Amino acid sequence: MGELAVSIRPEIEDLLAQLGEQAGDISVQCSDTGGIVGKLNRQISAEAVRLDQLVEAMASLNASQAESRGATEELLQTATVAFDVLERGNKVAQVSLNEVSKLVSDVTGIDGQLQGFLETLGTIGDVTRTLNQLAEQTELLSFNARIEAARGGEATRPFEVLATEIRRLAHTTSDSSTQVGRSITRLEQSAGTLIGSLKANIASGRETTRHIEALSDSLSEMAALVHQFRDRSLAIAASNKRAEVDVATLDAGLVEFGEVAAESTLKAKQAGEQLDDLETRANDMLNQVAHGGIETRNTPLIEFALEGAREVTSLIERHLGGPELREAALFDTNYIPRPGTDPVQYDNAFADFADKHIRPLLDNHTRLQRAVVGCCLIDMNGYLPTHITERSQGQIPGQRLRNLEFARNRQIFMDNQTRRALDGEGEFFLFAYRQDLGDGRFRALRSVFVPLTFAGHRWGLYEVGFLL
Repeated sequence: MGELAVSIRPEIEDLLAQLGEQAGDISVQCSDTGGIVGKLNRQISAEAVRLDQLVEAMASLNASQAESRGATEELLQTATVAFDVLERGNKVAQVSLNEVSKLVSDVTGIDGQLQGFLETLGTIGDVTRTLNQLAEQTELLSFNARIEAARGGEATRPFEVLATEIRRLAHTTSDSSTQVGRSITRLEQSAGTLIGSLKANIASGRETTRHIEALSDSLSEMAALVHQFRDRSLAIAASNKRAEVDVATLDAGLVEFGEVAAESTLKAKQAGEQLDDLETRANDMLNQVAHGGIETRNTPLIEFALEGAREVTSLIERHLGGPELREAALFDTNYIPRPGTDPVQYDNAFADFADKHIRPLLDNHTRLQRAVVGCCLIDMNGYLPTHITERSQGQIPGQRLRNLEFARNRQIFMDNQTRRALDGEGEFFLFAYRQDLGDGRFRALRSVFVPLTFAGHRWGLYEVGFLL
């Protein structure tokens, strides 16, 4: 029976080792998948927020659509009324313009009559000049008659009387001609003034005719524009009706999509919780196998982490109570934010000592094992006073993702597995977990967490992260 137990024990140990390896792989895969699901869940949540914003925007769009529909109906009604009013006004204006145009045409039509009147006045002037010439000739005839009467004596006395009458007639004709000439001159002056005014009015009438034609064209163009305005209003009203149908369809689709997104968010959250639970169970198996005395691929790294923790503990205990490290500084939780850091880094009374004395140990430990990604210290609140040099670089403003990955010292990180190790009791803990790299980025690691205790008080953990 004892021989059977001895022969079975190696097989059991192999099975336990395989179980531990598989548990570790499952834990890492769960951690990796959980990170993906978590990222997906965050994306779905973010999309749900954006969807809510879109729903609000759709509600606003519906309100705007209703307002636009009312405004369009008012616009269409106004356009119809304006078209009717303008059409009636255009007809009245055209009639009035036609009357004015006819009046202007009548005014401009007397231009020829005025020209004839001027020619008639000129003819009268010619007659006046003829009368003057006739009076002069009559006067000359009277003068000659008197001379002949004087020569003939008594026999030509009747002829002298005739000459006297002719002379008087000549004077009368001359006086009448002169008076007529003055009257004609005054008439010509008055007629010239009147005709000048009439000609100016005629010129204005012709200009008015051009303005009337331009006004008539403008009225026609205005009528055409109002007609186009009415047609466009009808087109806008039709488009609004079609848009209203499309918006209603989109709104219904968004509501349905929102319901699906909410259900997906819930399922993703449930899946994440189930994966976290599975990861915890797998980590429990991984940790139990690691404590079962069965050698696995993790065993050398566990021993390596325990040795590193002993070195760190020895170094701190040598300095504790001395001028460089007081107990109050070691357990200081007054984390002071560094201005301008993103993500925020914190200073405390222990960090400078850790950078100076512990970081060289962490760098050396990391170099000794190819599988090791990094070593660090974590206090009970998740604060990392220092880290390896590669992960303790100075921050670069505006490069948050880079700072999350390469300036991890003096930041505060916390996840489920780290919290379990901080709160748990044991020589060490072997867990797989997701290292947060910010903005949904992560890296699935296996880590050995070794509790650190100083002066009888639990300080935190020494962590060695590795990849197999």
